[in-house]
Amino acid sequence: MSTIKSFQVGLSPNGNSGNLRSGNAIMGQITLELSKECQIDSLIVKLKGKAEVKWSLAVPTVTYHSKEKYFSVKQSIIKEGQGNNIVGQGFHVYPFPFQIPAHLVGSLPSSFHGKSGNILYTLEAHLKTSRGIGRKAVAEFTLLHKRNPDPMLMSPQQGNIGKKMKLFNSGGVDMDVNIEKTGFHQGEGIKVVASIQNRSSSEVRPKYCLDKKCSYFAKGKWKVETEEILKVWGERLPLHANRTVTKIITVPPTTPASILNCSIIKVEYRLRVYLDVKYASDPEIKFPIVILPALGRPEEVQLPAYPADGFEAFPNSSVPGGTSFLQNPTAFDASAQPPPYGSWLDPPLTDFD
Repeated sequence: MSTIKSFQVGLSPNGNSGNLRSGNAIMGQITLELSKECQIDSLIVKLKGKAEVKWSLAVPTVTYHSKEKYFSVKQSIIKEGQGNNIVGQGFHVYPFPFQIPAHLVGSLPSSFHGKSGNILYTLEAHLKTSRGIGRKAVAEFTLLHKRNPDPMLMSPQQGNIGKKMKLFNSGGVDMDVNIEKTGFHQGEGIKVVASIQNRSSSEVRPKYCLDKKCSYFAKGKWKVETEEILKVWGERLPLHANRTVTKIITVPPTTPASILNCSIIKVEYRLRVYLDVKYASDPEIKFPIVILPALGRPEEVQLPAYPADGFEAFPNSSVPGGTSFLQNPTAFDASAQPPPYGSWLDPPLTDFD
């Protein structure tokens, strides 16, 4: 029977919400269950962040791969070669705080999972016993890019288009569309106001599409994946009629946030408003959209800085045995605000076509 019955690492259920914002501290914990007494040589934990893309082509056979490492920070809970670290039989919990490096606050992109690339933030725990037995545990957590409200994201957008009919239709149509801003949170409604003049000999119908574009970059090449997130139909407009129509297009809550501050992965959105016209190509207006993390999520606590390697004393516990119950972390003031999100719109949002 193995001495180590279980070995896991993760976020402390008492110290974090499900999503963390760049700049906030992380409260984590290592859990260790032993079937009998054991001597631990070392116990360390690592906090890592990286972006990685990879895709292959069949003809010619070639694989494109690129990786962007953001940070790798290590702390020791039980240092190798220091003391006689005997841990008794049973279940042990080692709580720990971790701070993302201060110089990266405000620059880290949000977590992302795509078909050809990912942005991952992980906790790794490494255990080594006196008998040479090693164990590794890994847990992924979601990090949200922290940003200030940016005036550019509150800027309204406007577009207009006209079309003359040919062949099986006559006359023309004109459409003027306005949306109130550029940045929208997950789950938020996009208010679209369209003034339509239908001078044609057939009815027309406005339609609305929210599209996602994922771009991956490696070795001077790129791969683009597009997806239609949703499509909404408006009311039909009869021939020779003028009307102003308002439609609320709700961003699905599960839509990934825009990623514009990663050199190898970009996630962009656009809203297309067009008129469905019989026997003719559809006149269309496109608006770049920035999707922001949902409002109303609880803010994470900011903890004081800890040594780059090693820990201050654990609250109500003693290493190497840890503690037999979970500790409630102490809340501190929120961290300083990072640069505006709009500063990452360089280069600006690109067209999907």
